[in-house]
Amino acid sequence: MMRIACLGGGPAGLYFAISTKLRTPDAEVVVFERNKPDDTFGWGVVLSDETLANLEANDPVSASEIRANFAYWDDIALLHKGQKLVSSGHGFCGIGRKTMLIILYKRAQELGVDLRFETEVGKASDYMSEFDVVVACDGLNSKTRMEFKETFKPDIDTRLCQFVWLGTRQKFDDAFTFIFEETEKGWIWVHAYQFDADTATFIVECSQSTFDAYGFGEMSQQESIAVCEEIFKDHLGGHSLMTNANHVRGSAWIRFPRVLCEKWSHKNVVLLGDASATAHFSIGSGTKLALESAIALAEDIATQPTLDAAFANYEDKRRMEVLRLQSAARNSVEWFEDVERYVHLDPVQLNYSMLTRSQRISHENLRARDPAWLASAEEWFMTQAGGTSNGPARAPMFAPFRLRDMHLKNRIVVSPMAQYKAVEGAPTDWHLIHYGERAKGGAALVYTEMTCVSAQGRITPGCPGLYAPEHRDAWARLNTFIHAETEAKTCCQIGHAGRKGSTRIGWEGMDQPLAQGNWPLLSASPIPWSDQNAVPKAMDRDDMDAVKAEFVTAAHMAQEAGFDMIELHAAHGYLISSFISPLSNNRNDEYGGSLENRMRYPLEVFAAMRAVWPAAKPMSVRISASDWAGDDGVTADEAVQIAALFEAAGADIIDVSAGQTSTSAKPVYGRMFQTPFSDRIRNEAGIKTMAVGNIYEADHVNSILMAGRADLVCIGRPHLADPYWTFHAAAAVGDRHEVWPLPYDAGRDQAWRLADREAEVAGRV
Repeated sequence: MMRIACLGGGPAGLYFAISTKLRTPDAEVVVFERNKPDDTFGWGVVLSDETLANLEANDPVSASEIRANFAYWDDIALLHKGQKLVSSGHGFCGIGRKTMLIILYKRAQELGVDLRFETEVGKASDYMSEFDVVVACDGLNSKTRMEFKETFKPDIDTRLCQFVWLGTRQKFDDAFTFIFEETEKGWIWVHAYQFDADTATFIVECSQSTFDAYGFGEMSQQESIAVCEEIFKDHLGGHSLMTNANHVRGSAWIRFPRVLCEKWSHKNVVLLGDASATAHFSIGSGTKLALESAIALAEDIATQPTLDAAFANYEDKRRMEVLRLQSAARNSVEWFEDVERYVHLDPVQLNYSMLTRSQRISHENLRARDPAWLASAEEWFMTQAGGTSNGPARAPMFAPFRLRDMHLKNRIVVSPMAQYKAVEGAPTDWHLIHYGERAKGGAALVYTEMTCVSAQGRITPGCPGLYAPEHRDAWARLNTFIHAETEAKTCCQIGHAGRKGSTRIGWEGMDQPLAQGNWPLLSASPIPWSDQNAVPKAMDRDDMDAVKAEFVTAAHMAQEAGFDMIELHAAHGYLISSFISPLSNNRNDEYGGSLENRMRYPLEVFAAMRAVWPAAKPMSVRISASDWAGDDGVTADEAVQIAALFEAAGADIIDVSAGQTSTSAKPVYGRMFQTPFSDRIRNEAGIKTMAVGNIYEADHVNSILMAGRADLVCIGRPHLADPYWTFHAAAAVGDRHEVWPLPYDAGRDQAWRLADREAEVAGRV
């Protein structure tokens, strides 16, 4: 007979015990818990319909009891500056933690689990010889995790905000409610939800600076509760706030620790629930993780041939789900940590930003949940953008946008993408067709690839330039076609390769020097791009003046060629970027050292270009908002300052990229992975931005724009595969207002019919 010890009698331990007895009735399962059966800390827990279905499949008896005690709600409400915004279709259910524990321990008793309450739990090693399996469900502050930390290798990230878990008799039974209040000492907010007929959870949260300003850390629990009651009196309806953490001396406020262990088992000890990994209360998945992991562990112990195999399979199955939820939780946590960046937004946009903060809810998912609310939000976005819906509300990606006198019909930008097809710096028919097709495809703004200011400023021999009349004339031919045949505007991205120049074209060896015919390189400092690349000359004053003049000439030619906009390329490790990044600039003159000094030459070049570029036409700057090198390189904090300096010099919008400035960079990839940099610059500094980086769906674009994370969205690789990406995206989301070229009307009609048919089939499914 297998003997199993569960260290901890919370939901994880009790549900594992239940799940094990259902599978292995003759197993001896002992649950050790230091508290009484009816003791609990915290108030209500939230479960989704999906989790409840998993519980019903595992144990219909306890699931039925849990369901009978649920408080259900479908809405999420935002209360901010006297307004209440409500969206529906979210499908939450809450239950009191105490009620759930009572249900679970009664069910465990029915199944023969040995429940030993009011028993102090010792070290896991004390049980390892007596029991075949020791399941450590000893929570957030797991003693077991610390006892065997060399094996488990826990990564504990203590988050920034302070919070306290309270309860109230005030009713929030109509919605999961978020309340934001601005006080003289800073913003403070609440996560509130009903979990039984009489009681609601009331989690109060604030930044560390607000926490310190109030002195919550020095207050008793009752003193801090009194302050919170005063702050939120308009929302409490005369009810008080309550604590059930009377066992805690002094303040009950804490900062949330995100826990993830590298390994979850040690010999016959295995971690479960918060002991192995934590989610965050803002997405309500901690109990979900614990219960579903308990099912998986019980199943593997019952079915795998050995304990080692059981633990390995359990960890393999559950780790991906844990990482997925922790990623969503991180996004959610960071939104609340930075919420003071967003509270200036219109309540409609703030609400949307909050709803989509974890990236688990997308734009079209919101449409499925609450089409009326999303339609009203889209109408708001279109109206404030100066557009008209001309019928049904249109998605944000189709809202117009204006920079100086340049009017864009929508928010889609074709990113700069190297073609390596120029001849002696001159664009060819390849470029005419390549850019012409993408302009015909519905995007509002089409970028050239980096267009170089001199032959020695090229990245490769296949890169185009703007330093000779034939270059200007070839670009003019291209612009004439685009402006005559499409509504698209064009932007010339102007740059100098610096230390990344004199390399082979992309498919022959990215960033590798030419086999022969290399030209001399310039950079901020004599630091080569890599061991393979030549050492560049550190630019002296004469070099700086000469190159600045080349940028000015390129700006003149861009105007003569008919471009609507130009961009200074100050990113990705090229010449201008090499001055900005401390990884490539170790100068000891006035152009090195502090950020102010490192920005001096880039701003000189920008100002010289802006001075000759027509005042009616916009100008942008592409920056690398992070070197992905920790504090040694450009950081997100510095990126805000860099953007602000360029805006003060006359930049109309910042094209926010990241990385590609050092071979030692360690980027963190993922969907929309660079958008947070754009978000921060736009909402912290109030500067218009373009978002780039692994954005490939209309859903991505609409969520970025609607949440106020950027003003324009750049689509790169998808436009290489599909020049008509914008038209196809419009057809897929049901938009019928984008204007196709007249010769393509028959194709448009077929695309619409096919999209309608696909939507109809999906609706039936």
